[in-house]
Amino acid sequence: MMGKALFITGTGTDVGKTYVTGLIVRKLRQAGLNGGYYKAALSGAVPDANGELQPGDALYVKHVAEIEEPIRNLVTYVYPEAVSPHLAAEINHRPIDFKRVKKDFERAKSRNDYLTMEGSGGIICPLRWDNQQHMLLDDLVKRLHLGVLIVADAGLGTINGTVLTVEHLRAREIPVRGIIFNKYIPGDIMQDDNASMIEEMTGVKILAYVKKGDTELDIDIDMLKNLYA
Repeated sequence: MMGKALFITGTGTDVGKTYVTGLIVRKLRQAGLNGGYYKAALSGAVPDANGELQPGDALYVKHVAEIEEPIRNLVTYVYPEAVSPHLAAEINHRPIDFKRVKKDFERAKSRNDYLTMEGSGGIICPLRWDNQQHMLLDDLVKRLHLGVLIVADAGLGTINGTVLTVEHLRAREIPVRGIIFNKYIPGDIMQDDNASMIEEMTGVKILAYVKKGDTELDIDIDMLKNLYA
């Protein structure tokens, strides 16, 4: 039987999407559930002493969540350049093939009851843009029939980025499962107002607040499980 899956996107780059994803998978696994991780494309990988590229995001989640699977099962495309995946793919003459991603995704889904798939950057991040195909991250999400959990920085500017992300997903008829606020400072009047405004403007709940240095995700495990479909 195939497991359930959930897609994690961010409101942009460096909002802490990988950090939060690690906490999510860790939470599932510590609850005794078979939780796994998958990422279609990763750019900005650093070579090790043997010259082999190390997919940092996947390695981080693997370590934090104590995933035993080999790293090659967690990411399909790994590029060294710290640029958008479509440009990294062009530089390396290795374009992202949806059929291969789908095959790897379904294989990962079959091995895990709860598969967490992490995106690259924001939801409109280009994955492939050449004379054969134009594919954005939201195209991939839609074709894999996934619901989305949004990770947003709690600080200044988040209302705009988060509301636009929600509205774009809705326009594409992609289910929005909820929002997680990262880099949250308890008692910060601006951040609390950001949360209230986003919930009022979108009707989407902020399901958890993650503070700097948190090692556990403060969310009910049944609520977390129900985000997967």
